This record gives sequence, structure tokens and C-alpha cells, in this order.
Amino acid sequence: MKRAKRFSGWDFADLGVRSLGKEPPWDYERRARELSREAPAVLDMGTGGGEVFSRILRGSRGRAVATEEWAVNAPIAAGRLALQGASVVRGKSRRSPFRDGAFGLVLNRHEELDPAEVARVLAPGGRVLTQQVGRDNWRELRAYFPRMADFGPLFEEYRAGFEAAGLRSIRAATHETRVVYPGLGEVVFMLCVAPWEIPGFSPLERDLDALVTLERELEGPDGLTLTESRFILEAQRPE
Repeated sequence: MKRAKRFSGWDFADLGVRSLGKEPPWDYERRARELSREAPAVLDMGTGGGEVFSRILRGSRGRAVATEEWAVNAPIAAGRLALQGASVVRGKSRRSPFRDGAFGLVLNRHEELDPAEVARVLAPGGRVLTQQVGRDNWRELRAYFPRMADFGPLFEEYRAGFEAAGLRSIRAATHETRVVYPGLGEVVFMLCVAPWEIPGFSPLERDLDALVTLERELEGPDGLTLTESRFILEAQRPE
């Protein structure tokens, strides 16, 4: 709990999560880096602390802008990305403050979006690349938390939304893999920093019994095993 309260940025490398299966058959960062090298202007939606975007921008020479809504993360991202000449704008991702056709590339990693708004800010020939969390992510938890959020068929909705906005689909794929969290503490930490997953999550009160049961029933020799679901979409605006 204390660790979650101090959390900022959006980097979970130190949690010790291990994959038990094949990684997705795509590499979001590598593809984003390839595309950014060709784009005169790049937008990263919901950049968090700018950790991923700063890596993507290595070798990029175009104009770079990121958005971030959370007041805690926005200044962190601004400081990190300023080292690479990128700026950060505070604002919601579904309502873009940018003019029509402003970007040759729009990136979005695990941030909500409006396909029509993305298409609006893309220049002719511009591309969007987004990796998102799938609908069945951490599906094992739903038996213990029936109120767990269901964000609907976003893969189908975003794909159809891009096509309806006039974008040509280049890649659309989904993937699931089993991962092991070292213990219950790491799972609780993730649920605390992602409060949209279980509305009103209260690990020391309302949800304590469910967590105890979850640990007893799901924990194995290596930790707690959950399913991660991801999807990727790449689309292009016609010239």
C-alpha cells in the first residue's frame, strides 16, 4: 500500500514478473522506433512518466510531443523527455488539443483513445500504432472480484473505428501469455496503481477476504499465475 502511494511514472520492471509462455509476436517499442525515424512529427498519447517514449525517440530527429493527464506524471515526463527535445501537454487522450493533420505518427501504449480523433490529427500518409490491454487480461481475478471492470471488445471497436475513419489496416493481432507474480503483494500493488481494474478496490477492508482466498487457491511454488492479454493495431491514413 505504501509503495503504491509513492508510485509515479509507469515502469514495473522491478516487480519481478516472469513470463511462462511466448511473448507477443510483435515488439511494440521496436516498431514504434522504426516508424518514428521516418515521421516528421510524432505524438505519444498517455506517455506516463515518458519511460517508453524516451527509448523510442533514440535516433529520431522529428518533432516529438506527448500527452499525459495525471498531474503526478506530467512533470516527470516533461523532465525526462525534455532531454530529447520533446514536449509534454497535459490533457485527456480522447479529446486531442492538436490541429488536423498535425502528426505523421501517433503512438499509444495502453492508453484509451478515440479512433476518429486519432485519424483527425494524422497527416496524409501518417500512421497510428497502438498496443492495448485485452478484454480478458487477468481473467482469473474475476471469480474473486465480480465487479472487476469489463471495458468491452476494444480490439474490435478500435479496429472498426479506424476503418470507419478512413484508415487502412496494416496490422491487427491479439496475444495471451501466462505470467507469474512473485506473490500477492505484487498483485495488490498493481491493482492499487490501476484503480480502474476493480472499482473501489480496498485490500485492507472490503476486499481482504477475497485476496486471502485468491492467494490460497491460485498461489503455486513460483507465485501467482495470471493471464495477460494484449493486442496491437497499426493503421495508415491514405495519402
